[in-house]
Amino acid sequence: MSIARRKAGDLARESLADGDAVGWFEKLYAQADGDPGAISWADLAPNPNLVAWLDRENVEGNGRLALKIGCGLGDDAEELSRRGFLVTAFDVSQTAIGWCLARFPSSTVRYVVHDLFLEHCDWACDFDFVLESYTLQVLPPGARAAAMTNAARFVAPGGDLLVIARGREPNDPPGTMPWPLVRDELTAFTQAGLEEKSFEDFMDAESPPVRRFRAHYRRP
Repeated sequence: MSIARRKAGDLARESLADGDAVGWFEKLYAQADGDPGAISWADLAPNPNLVAWLDRENVEGNGRLALKIGCGLGDDAEELSRRGFLVTAFDVSQTAIGWCLARFPSSTVRYVVHDLFLEHCDWACDFDFVLESYTLQVLPPGARAAAMTNAARFVAPGGDLLVIARGREPNDPPGTMPWPLVRDELTAFTQAGLEEKSFEDFMDAESPPVRRFRAHYRRP
């Protein structure tokens, strides 16, 4: 386990012990002090499992509205913008949002501080494409259902949600942060009114490979 991942896990456990599922994100980004190497998930490039899906499905934005949940340092949001979406991206960490603005000073992406666990937001909850990549897996299992319900609310009628996360079998050890999901957890999206269009269970190209779930939903 890398030093960065160990540090994130320690902060997560401390925050959860205080009953706060998300407070540790701001601490992590602030303590990184501008060093992306201190953020274990910051590759400074778009998620390859996102790019592969967008390429395969020939996804083009054509001016449609997109939302990136838990944008981190902004690479996935910028990829969606490059493909023609009008993108809003949010993170619970003010430091992360400031980092995005510094990295991409000419970006058309609207970067916003927002907490996924807030049920209401007044900056628009009506997106044609919503991306959730690697956020659910850094939330404790007990908090995921609420996060998924709120994520589903962002999807406009006829709009799409793409979810990418680590996966495991129900009888597998829960592991350490990031905590892999089991497939049954994802039923929270269909219970929130979305239809599952596809589900993929695959090993990615990391070394060593990591089991991933990639699920595509649509609101009727």
